[in-house]
Amino acid sequence: MESSQISFLMEPYLLQEGELNELFVKIPGWEIKSKQIQKEFNFANFIEAFAFMTKVALICEKYNHHPNWENVYAKVIIKLNTHDLGGITNLDQTLASEINKIFDQ
Repeated sequence: MESSQISFLMEPYLLQEGELNELFVKIPGWEIKSKQIQKEFNFANFIEAFAFMTKVALICEKYNHHPNWENVYAKVIIKLNTHDLGGITNLDQTLASEINKIFDQ
């Protein structure tokens, strides 16, 4: 499936307060910080961290939605929001859920 098809199927919309409150259950480990969600992932070494980032990059391309992220040696911090809509959307939630699945593998 092409990125344009996924974008068509998943039109982003801002999450409302009730939906934001449910995020802690739906995407464990993520926290809300200034109109974005973020999570820190820790690994044994740089190679494991970079391998994780590579897998995440492929998922981001699939959704045509890209994170702000930081990598220092074995730590990766991922921050998600939808700049065009000015906050946290269903697309951010979906991507965070996919990222959690990659980390849990």
